[in-house]
Amino acid sequence: MWFRVGWKCRVWTGQFPAPSGSSDPPGASSGVRMGRRRRLAGARLDSGPMSCSAPHFSAAVLADSRLRAVVIGAGPAGLMAAETLLAGGAAVQVYDAMPSVGRKFLLAGKGGLNLTHAEPPASFRARYGERSAEVGRWLDRLDAQGLRDWAAELGIQTFVGSSGKVFPAEMKAAPLLRAWLHRLRMQGAVFHMRQRWTGALQPTSGAGWQLEFSGPDGVRTVQADRVLLALGGASWPQLGSDGAWQAWLDEAGVPVAPLVSANCGFEVRWSAFLRERHAGQPLKAVRLRHRDGQGQLFERTGEAVVSDYGLEGGLIYAASAPLRRDIAARGPAQVELDLLPQRSLEEVTAALARGRGSRSWTNHLREQTGLAGVKAALLREGLDAAAWPALQTQPAALARRIKALPLCLEAPRPVAEAISSAGGVRLEGLDASLQLRSHPGVACAGEMLDWEAPTGGYLLTACFASGRVAAEGLLNREVRSAGLDSGAAGPICPPDRLP
Repeated sequence: MWFRVGWKCRVWTGQFPAPSGSSDPPGASSGVRMGRRRRLAGARLDSGPMSCSAPHFSAAVLADSRLRAVVIGAGPAGLMAAETLLAGGAAVQVYDAMPSVGRKFLLAGKGGLNLTHAEPPASFRARYGERSAEVGRWLDRLDAQGLRDWAAELGIQTFVGSSGKVFPAEMKAAPLLRAWLHRLRMQGAVFHMRQRWTGALQPTSGAGWQLEFSGPDGVRTVQADRVLLALGGASWPQLGSDGAWQAWLDEAGVPVAPLVSANCGFEVRWSAFLRERHAGQPLKAVRLRHRDGQGQLFERTGEAVVSDYGLEGGLIYAASAPLRRDIAARGPAQVELDLLPQRSLEEVTAALARGRGSRSWTNHLREQTGLAGVKAALLREGLDAAAWPALQTQPAALARRIKALPLCLEAPRPVAEAISSAGGVRLEGLDASLQLRSHPGVACAGEMLDWEAPTGGYLLTACFASGRVAAEGLLNREVRSAGLDSGAAGPICPPDRLP
């Protein structure tokens, strides 16, 4: 793949060179290699040159012919883009508003970093729903196995769990991030932390862009030949992704879909009794059914959690996209929970019809069906004081309720509480290399794009892959002097600063 840098032409092979000084000497033993990896993993995440006040591009960089690339956002997509740009010979500066790199990535790995998933490629790609074709093209450049190979190059071994999820051997995100940052710095990346992009992006008279960042030392301008935006969505804004960029890009004519909750909980009006006694308790092995206004059926078995506001957990997150769309179109969504998916309606009816003798109703229900605790309490939700005793005398009716417990999900939880967000820069406003059609030389990657996926490693994989695709597109784009008019693209500015 050819790309033009300054007045020279170079060829990028697509291979990532080993960082200077990090390769093993010839004949090194496995013990030497493991010792190096342990020292690398022990490095501090914020070690090395994290520049806030240094010149944004040194005089040497400005004088040479290398492509000057600015990456805004130091999450998985931004860092993968930085690595790809460095491998292509660019001088890379990474800016982020937070004090340290990869904060949301570290939080995702707090209980075990689910890096990707080992299911077959066709099934894997289908997880991206309406955007499976587009995301599939990103995965052609970096798929699940490619991500595992990439981690292995960093000295991070992975394994496949019983559910097919892929984890680092050490389970945590920090060792991987330490090794990755070390390699990026060795390759020449310079990080500027506590530098918040103001939204200003002006085409220059030459062949690049001028940006503004606000930091502890005030507002400063930066010149770049290429810009890559990896600003995240709007979930967990305290970790850096606040979605402020939506207004800026929208004003500049970039098509943006509103950011909404994905992989989120939903609100249910529980009784005070259920909230006080059972909030926080898991619902294991239940089956969720939901049919939307177009007749599309979602049906899956999994686990959920009863929270004080409603329902959350893996099963609910998996259904969040169709539930959210249905609520937006028709109002509160009606779902059914099968509390005993492993038993048929006939079996449950027969079990409840057995005489209970002197046993209490609670003990009879537990002994005949295994229902107790939060599942038993759910059976009483929405019933008045007279309806519940009457239902206890009707085995067939009670069995139907156990197998199809009706619940009303009123609304998704706010996007700030969600694991991820849907919406963002519409893919129709980008070319195949994820560059803005309206702003050549500016690309977008990661969660700020309009796609979504369930939890289970699918989110991270696509973020990594999109970062690589966007950076490759910037590397392979001819400079504007080859025929692009820098004045053809309009500025991006905060709405209150538009001319």
